[in-house]
Amino acid sequence: MGEIGLPEILIVLAIALLIFGPSKLAGLGKGLGEGIKNFKSSLKGDQDDPEKKS
Repeated sequence: MGEIGLPEILIVLAIALLIFGPSKLAGLGKGLGEGIKNFKSSLKGDQDDPEKKS
């Protein structure tokens, strides 16, 4: 109980596709990916040199 499986994920993606459309959904995915990438790189940068904080 409470587990999210592949069928539930596919249903959510299908609803999002219907609401936003394919082009806007691709843009949202790209923006989310870039945000995660920037967040990870900032965390990694802070761990490498903690004295560079401004």
